[in-house]
Amino acid sequence: MRITLNRRPVDVPDELADEPLLFLLRDHLGLNGPRFGCGVGSCGACTVVIDGQAERSCIQPATAAQGREVLTLEGLAGAGGLHPFQRAWIEESVPQCGYCQNGQIMTVFALLAAQPDAGAADIKAAMDGVLCRCGTQPRIRRAIARARALAAGDA
Repeated sequence: MRITLNRRPVDVPDELADEPLLFLLRDHLGLNGPRFGCGVGSCGACTVVIDGQAERSCIQPATAAQGREVLTLEGLAGAGGLHPFQRAWIEESVPQCGYCQNGQIMTVFALLAAQPDAGAADIKAAMDGVLCRCGTQPRIRRAIARARALAAGDA
C-alpha cells in the first residue's frame, strides 16, 4: 500500500493496513502532530487533511489513505519556513496545554484552503468541532485572523 504523506510517497507494509491511520502516523512513521484524544473522532486532536478534507485519523483505517494525499501538521511547513498558521499560532501564544492545537490548525487550514473567503460563521462552525478545554478560543480566533493576513502579505 502506498500513500502520499506530506508530499512524499510512503510505502506502508501490508501488516499495518488495518491499523488506525493515527497509529500508523504516530507509532510507525514518527509523526507527533496528530494526537490521540478520544479515539472515537469526537475531539479533533487527531485531525489530518486527506485530499483537502479535514479527517479524524483515529477512526480512519490506514487503508483509507491508500493512493491519497495525507497532510499532517509537520507537512505544513515548507522550504520557506513555517506555514502562516504555524507562525500565527506562535505569535499569538495560542497554546495553553497545546493538546488540541494540531486539530485546531489542521481544521482551519483545510477549511480556508477549500474556502478562502469563508466567513466568521463558517470558521466558527468548523472550529466548534475541535474540543479545547483550556479556553484558548479567543487566541485561536486572533491567530486565524493573523494567519489570513500573513498569507495575504498584509502582516
